[in-house]
Amino acid sequence: MKTMRDILFLAHRIPYPPSKGDKIRAWHILQHLAQTRRVHLGCFVDDHHDWAHVPLLKELGGETCFVPLRTGQALARSLRALTTEQPLTLPYYHDRRMARWVRRLRRDRSMTVFAYSSSMAQYAMDDCGSPRIIDFVDVDSQKWRDYSRRKRWPMSAVYRREGDALLAAERKIAREFDASIFVSDAEAALFRTLAPESSERIFAVSIGVDWRHFSPEREYPDPYAGAGHSTVCFTGMMDYWPNVDAVTWFVRSVLPQIRCSRPSAMFWIVGANPSRAVRKLASEPGVVVTGRVPDTRPYLAHATAVVAPLRIARGVQSKVLEAMAMGRPVIASDRAFEGLRVEAGRDLIVAQTAEEFIHWLEQTWDYRLAQTLGDRARQTVCSRYDWPEQLTRLESIIEPLEAGAIPCAASHNAHASVHRKTEGCA
Repeated sequence: MKTMRDILFLAHRIPYPPSKGDKIRAWHILQHLAQTRRVHLGCFVDDHHDWAHVPLLKELGGETCFVPLRTGQALARSLRALTTEQPLTLPYYHDRRMARWVRRLRRDRSMTVFAYSSSMAQYAMDDCGSPRIIDFVDVDSQKWRDYSRRKRWPMSAVYRREGDALLAAERKIAREFDASIFVSDAEAALFRTLAPESSERIFAVSIGVDWRHFSPEREYPDPYAGAGHSTVCFTGMMDYWPNVDAVTWFVRSVLPQIRCSRPSAMFWIVGANPSRAVRKLASEPGVVVTGRVPDTRPYLAHATAVVAPLRIARGVQSKVLEAMAMGRPVIASDRAFEGLRVEAGRDLIVAQTAEEFIHWLEQTWDYRLAQTLGDRARQTVCSRYDWPEQLTRLESIIEPLEAGAIPCAASHNAHASVHRKTEGCA
């Protein structure tokens, strides 16, 4: 393969290990770009376990900058933004060391910038004449608005403010950058309605699934000790509020009725960093909270069914696709289903109310139905969510920008002020 120009990859979270949705996407994109380009990686580390993976990422070949994200200091920076019109999210991820490192690299080299999440765009808002690509992944401003409808005052007001302020920032980023990428056609279409001035430079690049890794054809130890025929599983990071909300609702609204007809039924909540609310659920009959596990595949492989009862969700849910790749029947809410290129009722079951979840869970006790759903689910994931296909779409966006075939954002914004901030540019 031909060698292309350097890429500066900026991520709000260290992109390894690929153990959660945003890190899975970031890792596969980073790994792909490193095959043909020299990649320089700048990112924050918010989990002390992840420092062990720094040597692996340094092997990518370019320069690296790993900055510890200290929650207390980050929150203090965010709170100061309440007196301004700035979204809280951006100062949370602002760091002088990262800014200096980015300025130096961009001054010394001509390189394409790939900012992963709106939080990292702040380090490349100055136009140095090289392509800039932003992977928003989801429309995060809409997520905060969704939060505001689920929270009581005063947090509802804080989240509503964040949604409005972040949308203004997202629109500004999209105007400045040469391409804006989202994880699904639905998210891209939504943002085009919110930022019509940038609609021609908004694209969708889905996530993929490593279906060879998530394979039901392998042998896995049984974590349920033979009780998997009555086990329902949920996987995800358990300090993420939409996941906490989902499992709390399921335990309160669905599980008790399931156990009335099948007392042996168990609900396993599998994922790292369970919040206090999640840990309390372990005291409920039939609930097991695992905390961090080395591998989720055994839990998926031996579960009767996998549920994704998310009431707040954006983009494409990796947890749903991984369970489907494992050949398990998946019952998901309509929010968890949004953005998926799958057929409801054939590839997975969509349920919204507690009664619908109960009905379909009872159906999955039938082995033949469960097997049929699982087989169809895996076939769909293998055919539509292979990573190489998604990364080919990404290249179709990046390569023309690097070749100058697509007008850069600077030409789109020629009518704007000519006094651009150029600090750190050669």
